Amino acid sequence: MTVLVTGAAGFIGFHVAHRLLARGQSVLGIDNLNDYYSVALKRDRIADLQARHGDAFRFAEVDFADHGALADALRGVTIESIVHLGAQPGVRYSIENPRAYAQSNLVGHLNMLEVARERGGLPVVYASSSSVYGGNDSLPFRVEDRVDHPISLYAATKKADELMSETYAHLYRVPLTGLRFFTVYGPWGRPDMAVWLFTAAILEGRPISVFNGGDMRRDFTYIDDIVSGVVASLDQPPADDGTEKAGGSHAPHRLYNIGNHRAEELGHLIDVIEQACGRRAIRDYQPMQPGDVKETYADISAIQRDLGFAPNIGIDLGVPRFVDWYRAYRSV
Repeated sequence: MTVLVTGAAGFIGFHVAHRLLARGQSVLGIDNLNDYYSVALKRDRIADLQARHGDAFRFAEVDFADHGALADALRGVTIESIVHLGAQPGVRYSIENPRAYAQSNLVGHLNMLEVARERGGLPVVYASSSSVYGGNDSLPFRVEDRVDHPISLYAATKKADELMSETYAHLYRVPLTGLRFFTVYGPWGRPDMAVWLFTAAILEGRPISVFNGGDMRRDFTYIDDIVSGVVASLDQPPADDGTEKAGGSHAPHRLYNIGNHRAEELGHLIDVIEQACGRRAIRDYQPMQPGDVKETYADISAIQRDLGFAPNIGIDLGVPRFVDWYRAYRSV
């Protein structure tokens, strides 16, 4: 039996696949290897999984938004569960290229729900985002909060994914868990995210863009903690028992925040990166960017209660781990 992991060449997908493989499961990873960021980095992640896990890991380069290609890739494969992490990410890029988000995040998500339904209601863990909270100024963000006013198309597509999932859980009793990720970072991370961007610029002596004059806070979550939450969600799918789940559904569908439960000041993050790099940053203060929010902060009480989720790696430990990995990766 095999776990299907979409976005396996992506940051979180790569780490989830590794954790599943390390505990003896087989994984089929799919990814379209698009060029939103470095394709070479994505290929390096896949090569690392293949080198460490051999035949237990299979990879198919396929766009899950292409229904025909997806069906061909899955033909003859027995799947026990799905971790659907593939998506078009990025708040700012959604302002420039909205059609990419409609295709990947809406059509692609529907296709994965159909795979689960057609195969007898496979349990699915899927990626949502803290971006759904939009400009919500009630902190910390709770899964019970209304999320009807997204301020980016990316956020709107993730909210739409949650709504589609609720429908499939209600109509077809597909067990679904949506995870609202909060600013994930760590080794093998994404080059468009702050920790990577700041580290690269500091080591190369370039200025870093510090938005909103530095008056921003983020709930930075280390990748190992995130993976533990994803795997716990996969191991304990929601019961179809009519009880109210996290997020309010009475169908087998629940929503969890998954973060570090700590809002760190952007300036403090930069201080920690400077210390890990052994160099000072050149800070170029910029106004707030369209689609950005000033602060994120996760209430994780629901996933703590239900699944025992307990993040334990703060930025003082996690950032140096990333910087060490980055130096080693760039030296290859």
